[in-house]
Amino acid sequence: MSKKITKFGTLALALSLTAAACASDDDSGEDAAVATTEAVSDEAMEDEDEAMEDDDAMEDDDDAMEDDAMEDEAMEDESHSGTIVDIAAEAGSFTTLLAAAEAAGLVETLSGEGPLTVFAPTDDAFATALEDLGLTAEELLADTDTLTSILTYHVIAGEVLSTDLSDGLTAATVNGADITVDLSDGVKINDANVVTADIIADNGVIHVIDSVLLP
Repeated sequence: MSKKITKFGTLALALSLTAAACASDDDSGEDAAVATTEAVSDEAMEDEDEAMEDDDAMEDDDDAMEDDAMEDEAMEDESHSGTIVDIAAEAGSFTTLLAAAEAAGLVETLSGEGPLTVFAPTDDAFATALEDLGLTAEELLADTDTLTSILTYHVIAGEVLSTDLSDGLTAATVNGADITVDLSDGVKINDANVVTADIIADNGVIHVIDSVLLP
């Protein structure tokens, strides 16, 4: 009887250990499966985040390209907004110059095909010149010969940009007399300072100067 109990006890113990081992294997398998699922899920989330970052980067690049295109278009529009006369009229600070051009019969020339380079004195520059000459605007406008001589001294046939200038350069004007470029202290045409350069028109270029050039 004692031997049978011992055998049954031994068999029960063995079955118990086997069941425990199987349970342990099942738990380990479940844990491994859960860990694998979590790892796959984390990797998928990382891939999704990277894809979203790539999309954002592509959108930023597209926005930057669109901004650059709009800026280039705006610069092109600004550079080709009309003839020399159109741009001077739109600026509003060259009324005396335009009146003088009209009185001298030069509006058609300055509105023509060109290209022309115009050194354009402002209204303030003309006011100073009239005072120095002891003339009124009406007196100057009435003297068409003098007026034509002065205005054509501000015009060069062809397009001359600021990058084309060099110190000591001389250039023949439509008047026939030469002007001289001085780059020792800023940019000067004879004694006039260039205050705004390279205003591009459809038929040439304008350089704004702060005094009237006298031949």
